[in-house]
Amino acid sequence: MSSRGGGQNPTMDQVAEAAGVSRATVSRVINGVPSVDSKIREIVQRAIAETGYVPNVAARSLVTRRSNSVALVISEPDRPHDSSFLNRVFTDPYFGRITAGATGALRPHDIHLVIIPTDSTDHHRVIRYLRQGHVDGVLLISSHERDPLPRLVHDLGIPAVVSARPASPLAASFVDVDQRFGAQLAAEHLLARGCRRLATISGPLDIPAGQDRLDAFRSYLADRGHPDVPAVEGDFTRAGGEECARRLLAAHPDVDGLFVASDLMSEGALRAVQDLGRGVPRDVAVVGFDDSSAALDCRPLLTTVRQPVEEMAAEMAEMLMAHITSPGRLPRSVTFQPTLVVRESA
Repeated sequence: MSSRGGGQNPTMDQVAEAAGVSRATVSRVINGVPSVDSKIREIVQRAIAETGYVPNVAARSLVTRRSNSVALVISEPDRPHDSSFLNRVFTDPYFGRITAGATGALRPHDIHLVIIPTDSTDHHRVIRYLRQGHVDGVLLISSHERDPLPRLVHDLGIPAVVSARPASPLAASFVDVDQRFGAQLAAEHLLARGCRRLATISGPLDIPAGQDRLDAFRSYLADRGHPDVPAVEGDFTRAGGEECARRLLAAHPDVDGLFVASDLMSEGALRAVQDLGRGVPRDVAVVGFDDSSAALDCRPLLTTVRQPVEEMAAEMAEMLMAHITSPGRLPRSVTFQPTLVVRESA
């Protein structure tokens, strides 16, 4: 039975008649009430499609007090080499993978994703926007320890999930990868290749991921007879990786194995190594971290530690939906395991 083409917009009563259920049941399905039986939900959704009924979103939001939108807030500090904060947000493969993973998980819930980049200059604007109820929850990409935004969002009482273990103690749900194990995979692989003079370009040391990758890489090597591992702190940019590699190789020209804590920095580091006349991996083996599209842009193709960012973002989105639909849930965390992807650079 179909009401398309009749000159009038189909009504909820027509959907109920087509589905053989009450108007109240149709309303519960439209408003996403979780207690509706899955078979009944499927019948009603089929009737909605057949009749061409379009729910009144404005009226529904008045009933449910939900916007059917969540914010992806990307909070980053000002770093060296940034030509533009927005340019970094929309060109860094990591943020693209987060967006793709979250969007894919939210689409079946008919939830829209609002992307909000923010740096230290406009946190007040973000908090004001969230306080006004424009979104039902927040996926927060923040990791540096001086960022006040995780605490500010937490204090708002709005459902939120953070993209990594918070740098400061906070009763918040988060999703992370086992950073330490990932760095150990890199160290293990470089040693297995026969590298003996190892070094690393770390991530920023004001974030747990940067600290964990550096500490685990050094600890693993120290336990295996390599107590002195040179390190230079990077900033997760191509330009920063290139500069750090030049400094590192100038101070330690005998380095034959290099762990770079992100694929973007690895791109720059490979350029520096090759500009200095050294072959990769013949003279210097290089391992990155992320397994983003940047790893495939490298020449040679980059051996790297893969963190499953899309899956992590999808898990964040599902956790957030659980907090939105069931207020009062206790915070929880999920840690994913990294893997090593061996290509040409090591």
